[in-house]
Amino acid sequence: MEAGAATERTAGAPPAWLLGAAPLALIALVIGLFALLDGPGLGERSGPPVEELAVERTVLRPGEIELRIRNDGPDAVQIAQVTVNEAFLPFEIDDSRIGRLGSSTITIPYPWVEGEGYGVAVFTSTGGTIEHEIPVAVETPEADAGFYGLMALLGVYVGVIPVSLGMLWLPFVRRVSHEWLRVLIAFTIGLLAFLAVDAALEGLEIAGEGPGAFGGPALVYLGALVAYLGLSGIDAHLSRRRAAAEEAGGGTAPAGSYLALLVAIGIGLHNLGEGLAIGSAYAAGALALGAFLVVGFALHNTTEGLAIVAPLADSRPSLSRLLALGLIAGAPAILGAWIGAAAFNPSAAALLFGVGVGAIAQVIVQLSPAMRDSRRRLLHPGAVGGLLGGVAVMYATGLLIAG
Repeated sequence: MEAGAATERTAGAPPAWLLGAAPLALIALVIGLFALLDGPGLGERSGPPVEELAVERTVLRPGEIELRIRNDGPDAVQIAQVTVNEAFLPFEIDDSRIGRLGSSTITIPYPWVEGEGYGVAVFTSTGGTIEHEIPVAVETPEADAGFYGLMALLGVYVGVIPVSLGMLWLPFVRRVSHEWLRVLIAFTIGLLAFLAVDAALEGLEIAGEGPGAFGGPALVYLGALVAYLGLSGIDAHLSRRRAAAEEAGGGTAPAGSYLALLVAIGIGLHNLGEGLAIGSAYAAGALALGAFLVVGFALHNTTEGLAIVAPLADSRPSLSRLLALGLIAGAPAILGAWIGAAAFNPSAAALLFGVGVGAIAQVIVQLSPAMRDSRRRLLHPGAVGGLLGGVAVMYATGLLIAG
């Protein structure tokens, strides 16, 4: 009787989609009325407008300084004057009135001298001042085929080659005992933890320099959350497929190969952000591409190759699989260098650094059970030593990289 009554109520009720859409329709109606009546009760805002501008990119050409600025405040901004080293100068601008979140490009004819520092000030129509510093003036390279080739070569030097060389530790990893293998896994987690912290700090620093209207430092956390949840969802899907294949008696990839792939993806996303920073620094003339710097990156990133092969101690991967893992981890540095040098954007960079942080955090969660000892302890003395050793090695090699 009760089941029949419930069925009758369900049959006479409106469809579920209509019940879900009703609150949304009411919200839209209220917002529409509020806009139609021009915000009743709010009145006109008194006081001067809130003017906030951020310089997103500086381009230096012979006899010319170009600034790309974005309106980071709630009110429209009118650009009135520009100075370089306190001297008022004529300028050209795409649109002198910049709306909220809008951008415009200012071109200033100025005979700058390579190696000198300059202070640029942009004045609004209300007297507001936005200051921007050019610490060292260097001509911005043109984005031609030679430029992209140089960036690709740089990405290979600091990403692909070091990671691939680090993977040559695979024979050593296979020869160590299970106790030492757990220490190596802990060492790998220490490496990854340092990379995550380093990427987070880099992302937060870049976010602080860019416009805050797009989220600022929150973009780093958002990117990390999206990457972590996304990889967790992918991991759950792949784990379900592997379990189904095992139940059906079909072949499936060893767990070590799967963990190595996750590590390579996490490192690759980190190297994407690293390449982004390198490319943008090169375009700004702040990166000395000397032999010492290449050696520093090589030592720093070679340890990432060890992190990839550590889970492969009990596997026999083919050479093609190892090459693929090396490219997954190292090649994103090439893409990052291209983006950073040609179209650097602080907000996008902060988001990408956050993605690297979230990916590495998810990989650490996947690797952590592998360092448990025979008593199922996670932080046994060997694991603690491995973790601290990984952090120490990354810190020491990171000191060699001063861009």
